[in-house]
Amino acid sequence: MTIHTPSAVTVDGGAPWHDRALEPQARVEALIAAMTLREKIAQLYGVWVGAGADGGDVAPHQHDLDDEIDLDEVLPDGLGQLTRPFGTAPVDAGVGALSLLTTQRRIVSENRFGIPALAHEECLAGFAAWGATAYPVPLSWGATFNPELVEQMATRIGADMRSVGVHQGLAPVLDVVRDARWGRVEETIGEDPYLVATVGSAYVRGLETAGIVATLKHFVGYSASRAGRNLAPVSVGPRELADVLLPPFEMAVREGGARSVMNSYTDLDGVPSASDRRLLTELLRDEWGFTGTVVADYFAIAFLKLLHGTADSWAEAAGAALAAGIDVELPTVKTFGEPLRRAIDEGVVDEALVDTALRRVLAQKLELGLLEADYDPVPEALRDVAFTDADSVRGSIDLDSPENRALARTLAEQSIVLVKNDGLLPLAAPQRVAVIGPNADERYAMLGCYSFPTHVVSQHPGVEMGIHIDTVLDAVRTEFADARVTHLAGTGIDDGATAAIGTAAETAKSADVAILVLGDRAGLFGRGTSGEGCDAGDLSLPGAQQQLLDAVLATGTPTVVVLLTGRPYALGDAPERAAAIIQAFFPGEEGAAAITGVISGRVEPAGRLPVSIPAHPGVQPSTYLAAPLARKTDVSNVDPTAAYPFGHGLGYADVVWTALESPDHQVTTDGEAVLSMRLVNGGDRDAHEVVQLYVHDPVASVVRPVQRLIGYQRVTVPAGSTVRVAVTVPMDLLGFTGRDGRRIVEPGAVELGFGRSSGDIPLVHRLKVTGGVRELGADRAVHARFQVIGA
Repeated sequence: MTIHTPSAVTVDGGAPWHDRALEPQARVEALIAAMTLREKIAQLYGVWVGAGADGGDVAPHQHDLDDEIDLDEVLPDGLGQLTRPFGTAPVDAGVGALSLLTTQRRIVSENRFGIPALAHEECLAGFAAWGATAYPVPLSWGATFNPELVEQMATRIGADMRSVGVHQGLAPVLDVVRDARWGRVEETIGEDPYLVATVGSAYVRGLETAGIVATLKHFVGYSASRAGRNLAPVSVGPRELADVLLPPFEMAVREGGARSVMNSYTDLDGVPSASDRRLLTELLRDEWGFTGTVVADYFAIAFLKLLHGTADSWAEAAGAALAAGIDVELPTVKTFGEPLRRAIDEGVVDEALVDTALRRVLAQKLELGLLEADYDPVPEALRDVAFTDADSVRGSIDLDSPENRALARTLAEQSIVLVKNDGLLPLAAPQRVAVIGPNADERYAMLGCYSFPTHVVSQHPGVEMGIHIDTVLDAVRTEFADARVTHLAGTGIDDGATAAIGTAAETAKSADVAILVLGDRAGLFGRGTSGEGCDAGDLSLPGAQQQLLDAVLATGTPTVVVLLTGRPYALGDAPERAAAIIQAFFPGEEGAAAITGVISGRVEPAGRLPVSIPAHPGVQPSTYLAAPLARKTDVSNVDPTAAYPFGHGLGYADVVWTALESPDHQVTTDGEAVLSMRLVNGGDRDAHEVVQLYVHDPVASVVRPVQRLIGYQRVTVPAGSTVRVAVTVPMDLLGFTGRDGRRIVEPGAVELGFGRSSGDIPLVHRLKVTGGVRELGADRAVHARFQVIGA
């Protein structure tokens, strides 16, 4: 290895970019002025040193586009980012931190300005590193309807990442579910834009509070791909884009404080997002005021040539991406290297585009402290460790602390949705329990595709998972220690095997109660039934699981159906025949205990569906956020009505919703309405309710959804108590995109309803909105204000 000694620029604190007395912009401009073209471009790409080992791909087309990187050639010019130093292979956290430190010291020593790289990692369901806490996936965050709890989780994730030297997290995913066949539904927060926006923004605040740059994914439209196929084209109208797909990103920028955005792989009506200036500059920066960095989804710039066919060369792809507003090529250099340099030298691409991106990249590095003369690359976790080599730090860092696990359990418990209960649950002291199903004794059934064990460890046979996870079978044996528990899988996840279904049914028949654990196997690019690149043709349970479900239900044994999935599935006639149905969306390392706690009653059910559960497998694309003609009609024989609607979830306490009151029956388009209601818990258990506020606009100038969520509030109602819930509703929340593309509030009659779900709205207040049509701007209200009295 050749060590390049810094030259030409003395890094002694005397350079103007090190002068803390200067404004940040002046420091950045001074540094840019001192850089060569090669040094400028080097700050605009990452390097994936660990990619391309003998394991499987962890990103699409990884091996197609992963040219061998010679660090001896790259580092003298500097380096913008390090790609996934912890998330590429199973590495002890202490060893990984030392390795990253060593790499950063080398990067600093070999470029003229002593600029370190910004290290980024995935953190979709926890820090994607070996031995780190595996939290519930984002669809479970949505099921909690608890942004504050999600923010706590993100703060812990961010603190763990920052402690080992990571600067940027590639999360959250703010795509709104439009078609549940899409494999990445598990990565989303749900099918409602307000739920996605509020929970996603809370996650952003948590990461940013911990000092991690949060990266919003995937901007925009990825989840609306045709037929739910990954990377398929997207054809949405401007109103669906503005009113459904964009609001979560806007809230996360304006309220969450996100400092990075990642483009979507897909194209919108023929324009790839990676080269869409209208999105990445005119909307994101000019209209919303975003000042951070736009990073390319992995290989997305190269895909302009390779997949989209809108660029004829790597240089043309680079120029198009820069002109659109992408600042950083990830995960490794392909188009922003030599092809871009040649294009600038030849006058094909304007160097000013590089300078524009560089200003944003260097401003962010300055904000992170990476441009200071006294920058210390030693991460917090190693500052009190006498490290000399890998053995000296191995086992020194705990990324799965008891505090992390406790929070993971709370999140899991609040995310479990009791979908149906005929009175069997809570289950009291059963004598004989049959635990059946392909996910009953599978630890990986708790994890989504971006959880580190699934994402990486699964590609390294023989390597331990790195964290302790109980299966549902383990948890049943713990929860019901006095019961005789029998177990049989019955079939595989998707192998279609039916030979053991009869034996499984006989096992269920001989028990007092059957717990049937079905669902998905998360994976990547066809290695699973859920996850990136694992799209579904319809919403039937994978493999022969429906046959197993039918056979067990036919025995007559009271059956608790437990679904460990990354998307909702149609369940045949199980909604009528099962004694209970529990939905868990990959609930993480503490998920099994949360599930069995709900079954036994130790945990009060608190989750609500962030996506509807379909009655039939072939009704997609379909969500609750539907106009009248998208619902059941007399002119089509296909009924898309959900078996269980968005927002649905049961508890064990019997809570009565009553006493709707409002002094307001007429409000102007710029006014507010105040409503209140009471929750009466006459039982002997504390209840956890989610009060959901919906708006119905019977007549509007454009077609509107029949129901739309505009607010929600989790409320604990103590046993034997009454709680009053009041809400102030700004009329701004009634706004939508009108015919001319402006966001407006119209006068007319509307209905505001308190709902247990989008399909169960027992308390409705009719309101007349008066005045003229009012245009809404960036300062519009986006939240209803709830007040809980008497809890």
